[in-house]
Amino acid sequence: MGGLSVYQEIYQLLPQHNYIYLFDNQAYPYGELSSSVLLERVESLIRHIVQSHDIDIVIIACNTASTIVLPSLRSMLSIPVVGVVPAIKPACLIAKYCVGLIATPATVKRDYTSELISNFSSGKEVIRLGTTELVDIAERKMRGEVIEIAEVQNVLQPIVNQIDVAVLGCTHFPLLRQEIQIVLGKNTLLVDSGYAIAKRVKLLLQDGASRHCRKPLLMYASAIPDNQVALSRTVRQFGFNQIQQLLMT
Repeated sequence: MGGLSVYQEIYQLLPQHNYIYLFDNQAYPYGELSSSVLLERVESLIRHIVQSHDIDIVIIACNTASTIVLPSLRSMLSIPVVGVVPAIKPACLIAKYCVGLIATPATVKRDYTSELISNFSSGKEVIRLGTTELVDIAERKMRGEVIEIAEVQNVLQPIVNQIDVAVLGCTHFPLLRQEIQIVLGKNTLLVDSGYAIAKRVKLLLQDGASRHCRKPLLMYASAIPDNQVALSRTVRQFGFNQIQQLLMT
């Protein structure tokens, strides 16, 4: 459900558009998939959605997937494809001494991430923390479970009091912004890519006007979700009436 954090930012800038949200829960979590499997799944799912609906733009609202699939999707599609990358550059520009990159293990290990740090660290130290535990915690929160701060504390302990800016380098993590802020302290600034992605989408859609009639928001899952009733209550808060299973032929 991490892509909802990006969807929120885009919707705030472009509320007049129609949105189709697809989450690949059948292959959850992406941060533990091999590159070849992830690429094959994303290509197949996006190809199906684009062929089934009149799509203007595709947003890959996942840092892990974006580090792998963007070149392939852009060569495959004739419409714009926007990805998400960790906000290392802006974080390093505003940090006083040290940046913490919190992301999935796959993202923190990617050569792409190392290049971002090399190119934009501006001499600041960057501590990498790879975790899938926070992804699981965010998913549970989206299903209405109460999250204990101690859980988040245990994950983030290696960077507590070590950084002054934290990059939320997985789209799940802004869903835990409040909990992360409590653990890292009010003097640690939290940075993510959501608003920058929204501005990029608006630019690519030019004047932002929709060429479509307004329709109900659609949400698809690649498999029947766990705790679907609880999850459905949460996604209704984002404007989606129901979760449909994506049936591919």
